Amino acid sequence: MKILISNDDGVHAPGIGVLAKALAQIAEVTVIAPDRDRSGASNSLTLEHPVRIRYLDKKIISVQGTPTDCVHLALTGLLAQDEIPDLVVSGINAGSNLGEDVFYSGTVAAAMEGRFLGVPSIAFSIDGCEPAHYSTAAEVAKQLVQLLYEKPIAEKTILNVNIPDVAFADLNGFTVTRLGTRHKADKLMSGKDPRGHAIYWIGASGKEANAGEGTDFYALGRQQVSITPLQLDLTHYAVCEQLVHWIAPHNSHDS
Repeated sequence: MKILISNDDGVHAPGIGVLAKALAQIAEVTVIAPDRDRSGASNSLTLEHPVRIRYLDKKIISVQGTPTDCVHLALTGLLAQDEIPDLVVSGINAGSNLGEDVFYSGTVAAAMEGRFLGVPSIAFSIDGCEPAHYSTAAEVAKQLVQLLYEKPIAEKTILNVNIPDVAFADLNGFTVTRLGTRHKADKLMSGKDPRGHAIYWIGASGKEANAGEGTDFYALGRQQVSITPLQLDLTHYAVCEQLVHWIAPHNSHDS
């Protein structure tokens, strides 16, 4: 098994190091990740200037770009044909990716890019900004990656996995979840830089709104590993027929 690992916390982040070490026990691992923290980069690609890379080791590449850049480069020419991975694995992110977080997350985006380009993909995040139990997340990742390799899931689907920051023995099992929802994000913060120019900080994510049973929030709060299948096709099929009638007057012509 060949695995490509990326993330959005950067190539030097502790989570990606722990993940690579764990997965190297079961696969041939290549790490291609941003040269710095690119949290919140979502699915952005670098298009207006060249993307530079640097080899930190034979199988570890630092990229001056986004998580999506990393996976895109890897699968469209950076890796030789015999190095193309069987799986793309993203993480281990410091901090959960729950509910609407998945739309902003570079961790999830790296997995999405892998799936867009035809490779089964999975994203891992551990709760907390300074997790104490990366080893738990690494063991969860090893188990689920092996399972995904042996039993592939539906195409156009990725798995978003969130892991409690507890010892492995204290986990309350694995559960399949849906995305919860958050309240509106905190208010924008503003200020002045030392030269008197206006500066702004994006406010913190909103608190849980829909965190009931069956959601990713609910599972994580009960020390369960949350596994949420995400589909890449964003079409809202149930509304298609409604839209046909909605636009009908604009398609009619007087005789």
